[in-house]
Amino acid sequence: MDKVLLGDYIERVSIKALDLDDYSKLEALGVSNVDGITKTGHVKSADLGKYLYIEENYFAYNPYRINVGSIGLTPKDAKGLVSPAYIVFKTKKTLKPELLFDFLKSFDGIQQINKLAKGTVRKTLSFDNLSKIELFVPSIDKQQIILDLKIKTQSIHSELVNEIDNQQNLLTKLKQSILQEAIEGKLTSKWREQNQGIESASILLEKIKIEKENLIREKKIKRTKPLLAVNEDNISLSIPNNWKWCRINELITSIQYGTSKKCSETNISESPILRIPNISKGYINTNCLKYTVLTKKEKEQYSLKINDILVIRSNGSRELVGKSAIISNNMCNFGYAGYLIRLRFSNQFLNARYIHYCLNSAFLREQIETPLRTTVGINNINSTELVSLIIPLPPIEEQEAIVNKIEKLFAICDELEEQINSSKQNTQTLMQSVLKEAFEN
Repeated sequence: MDKVLLGDYIERVSIKALDLDDYSKLEALGVSNVDGITKTGHVKSADLGKYLYIEENYFAYNPYRINVGSIGLTPKDAKGLVSPAYIVFKTKKTLKPELLFDFLKSFDGIQQINKLAKGTVRKTLSFDNLSKIELFVPSIDKQQIILDLKIKTQSIHSELVNEIDNQQNLLTKLKQSILQEAIEGKLTSKWREQNQGIESASILLEKIKIEKENLIREKKIKRTKPLLAVNEDNISLSIPNNWKWCRINELITSIQYGTSKKCSETNISESPILRIPNISKGYINTNCLKYTVLTKKEKEQYSLKINDILVIRSNGSRELVGKSAIISNNMCNFGYAGYLIRLRFSNQFLNARYIHYCLNSAFLREQIETPLRTTVGINNINSTELVSLIIPLPPIEEQEAIVNKIEKLFAICDELEEQINSSKQNTQTLMQSVLKEAFEN
């Protein structure tokens, strides 16, 4: 089968609203590269008289934006009016409109559209040049077979995507279950049996307290206002006997809001600044870094150190507020923006990664999200609220065992997630191959 010209299978339609007996009840429609034919909300007026009439199986496209997919096929039983700036056409009986629409949105279709579009500053595709597109057009009977196969494949594809989405939800729940068992001590129950006699978390807290007092005397940190002691009777979770409930305030050596200085993407010779997009996934992503000029004093104030934790303090999304990320060695001396809070701990007595995983557990997330304050649609948590959060504290040796266990289990989860994403990609490839079959020899 040889390729043919699209012009032999389509014809332009130029029915104006004024040509109709009554167009007052017809809606003004537009074309979106995402949603196809859409309602515009255009106020009905005499201005619509020059608009073009479209109905079921009519195509409409913006000649200046068809190269980015701005073309639509009017759905079943739909009627309306589109701007006279659009080009309207329909297929002849020898070509199924649904299959042509799939082709024009495909890679090959867009490639030919870009090749045939004319213009230097702003390319446009006239109907005459659209008609020059080359494609394979099978018999009308085969087109129907392909269309039936497409519908069947879409149904299977939808079922597969639903199942894959379900697997991803289960994987998210599995990670939360791992974190929950971690902060309850269940993840390391066997480890405790094999490691009897280690110092309790109560002794660890005393050591942290002494270290903080020494830093205060040396004027390296400031004394913070003490918070109410944890009332363990109000906590529903049970933890091992040698663990201790405490507030984050008892563990940190310092807490600091980020800089409010304006940042730029271009001044790369200046201090790199981490912002919400750089930590929103729970780890540091250095893509799209911005930079600003910091004085010597500001660098001392805002420069990050290894094992610092950055926490999102303000965002429109409740799920992002309280989200944290750990600073690694190659990000030391980075600064951070004002919507973030930096927590710093004693590396001698605390494993910062354990604190990070605690912040992402359901137990801590409930403490963060329940009392969130909202100002003009923005959710906020301040430094006082953040350091008031209650967490279970194991001995330092068990903190490290917990982190190792979590990261091994999360690595398995990440492999499963890759397989799930690969399955999703395979279903998309299956759909594309079925659609491609329609216009290939």
